[in-house]
Amino acid sequence: MPNPLLDFSALPRFDDIRPEHVAPAIRQLIDENRALIAELVADPAPPTWANFVTPMTEEGERLGRAWGIVGHLHSVMDVPEWREAYNAMLPEVSSFYAEVGQNLELFEKYRLLHDSAEYDMLSPARQRIIDHELRDFRLSGAELPDADKPRFKEIQEEQSALAAKFSENLLDATNAHTEWIEDEAELAGLPDDAIAAARAAAERDGKPGWKFTLQMPAYLPVMQYADNRELRARMYRAYATRASEQGRPELDNGPLIGRILALRAEEAKMLGYRNFAEVSLVPKMAETPDEVLAFLRELATKAKPFAERDLAELQAFARTELGLDPLEPWDIGYASEKLRQARYAFSDQEVKQYFPEPKVLEGLFGVIRTLYGVDIVADNAPLWDAGAHFFRIDRDGATLGHFYLDLHARKTKRGGAWMDSARSRYVGPRGTQTPVAYLVCNFPGPVGGKPPTFTHDDVLTLFHECGHGLHHLLTQIDDLAVSGIHGVEWDAVELPSQFMENFCWEWDVLCGMTSHVDTGAPLPRELFDKMIAAKNFQSGMQTVRQLEFSMFDLRLHSEVDASAGPVPVERVMELLDEVRREVAVMIPPPWHRFPHSFSHIFAGGYGAGYYSYKWAEVLSADAFAAFEEAGAGKGTLLDRETGERFWREILAVGGSRPALESFKAFRGREPRVDALLRHNGMVSA
Repeated sequence: MPNPLLDFSALPRFDDIRPEHVAPAIRQLIDENRALIAELVADPAPPTWANFVTPMTEEGERLGRAWGIVGHLHSVMDVPEWREAYNAMLPEVSSFYAEVGQNLELFEKYRLLHDSAEYDMLSPARQRIIDHELRDFRLSGAELPDADKPRFKEIQEEQSALAAKFSENLLDATNAHTEWIEDEAELAGLPDDAIAAARAAAERDGKPGWKFTLQMPAYLPVMQYADNRELRARMYRAYATRASEQGRPELDNGPLIGRILALRAEEAKMLGYRNFAEVSLVPKMAETPDEVLAFLRELATKAKPFAERDLAELQAFARTELGLDPLEPWDIGYASEKLRQARYAFSDQEVKQYFPEPKVLEGLFGVIRTLYGVDIVADNAPLWDAGAHFFRIDRDGATLGHFYLDLHARKTKRGGAWMDSARSRYVGPRGTQTPVAYLVCNFPGPVGGKPPTFTHDDVLTLFHECGHGLHHLLTQIDDLAVSGIHGVEWDAVELPSQFMENFCWEWDVLCGMTSHVDTGAPLPRELFDKMIAAKNFQSGMQTVRQLEFSMFDLRLHSEVDASAGPVPVERVMELLDEVRREVAVMIPPPWHRFPHSFSHIFAGGYGAGYYSYKWAEVLSADAFAAFEEAGAGKGTLLDRETGERFWREILAVGGSRPALESFKAFRGREPRVDALLRHNGMVSA
């Protein structure tokens, strides 16, 4: 049988692909890419788009697609066999890409094309691709002295391996802790569905009682609802110290953090930059670390008074109504939920009963259909798990793209939520290739024969990832390197995702996507009004927490001296303490090890870029304000004309032009921070 990883004729053959297929397929594709590159650089003919860029794109895309499948399976099915297959080839893949990035002959081909008469005749999108290629070659060390290139390549390979190990350590440490409850009295306060899920987990292990893990569907209900303060404290400490020196030594991410920072600092120095933050910002909208830091501090100045008020209210309530004095970090979620219920007379658990998974998906797809005039239809394709789904997007009888949906948490699936590309839109000599996306979340699965139910936060997460998916799937750009999410500045890529979240607060949207899991009744307007009243509950605390993460990340990569070798974890924690003293209102215990699980910046591509969430939130809130303006007085913000314009100016163009140009084409002006502050309720009366 031919290797299914080498079959690019259709969708990935997840029913046939096995770990043993990885090494032979990836090595063959690397060899084929190397052979093509050798042929292209030896060709004496002047480089053109047709004779140089097109073959490079098509051959590179085959390798990218195959390795993307391997990476995806490593994330959603992290069993020993897939972990071994992925890690075995990771050094070779990293080495190949580092080698390509340093190939001066390839760099020269792109430079010659840039300086040729053809460049001026290319479309702006294709000119942008060539410009990006030249930039990325420089960032990959192409212009380094030959004597330095081997070391630069070693740095890239080691960073890839460390990032993979960071994620694996975090997953293994998350799975390593279990709380077994044998006395039912210790479950007081927990929702019935959380108790049922814990009982089912224990039964799967053939044990009595209830099993709670650090996976989000088990952890969050304990922290939010469990009356048992000791249980909350144990779970909090276990979660806060994952992958640290306080657990199994082989899972400690501390040494990895120090080494990653040293390698990034060395990379920056070799490229002629003062620090890694400067390197990270080269392909982003923001220009300098100082500019980003000023942006974060401006937001912090506006948000911190609101955060201090939030905390003071919570402490007073906890002291007088719950007898929690002092209020400890493991009490925050619990006390906040009690205060929310007392102030707004509803709980997250009450709301959750109105969001069964099938109805939420129906409502989400309805929003997309109304805004963009597309149909989302269940379709068939091989899947990696029986709980995953597959859909296609059609418009006027034509298929625009497909996406996989994998919503439920599993022990072998890394935490969090994400969108990734399985295939990108491309029009080339072989015809049109439509895009395909993976949308992955970690929500609770079905329990007791009932469909899973989502919290409103889960619904927000689903809309967020679907926003990324639409950016990828609704592109109308034909050139691979700037279609969909490709080529979009990292600090603008969250615009479509955060934009979609806003619709989850609109009555005409929510009332059509709710149905009580037991009675079938829609969400009552009275309960929705309470949700709206509570929308900005503790928004000050939530905002400064995100600013804390962003500022820590930026300062870590711009101020901490990593030139002498691995950074001691003590220095990392010292910096985090400094940041917290500046922006935080609730300081965690000294044994808290947040950096050890901060996979966004150490394993997820957000190094010196976590600020992107807040940066893009300014863009997304301002973009959504256009729908608020268009829908004023109409009873709905689902305005088709504005939706078509958002598609045309933001989603369709992908990375074919600068994000700021796309935003101004949609809004007719530069972005403003006013809408973000208003949406978060941080406007002084």
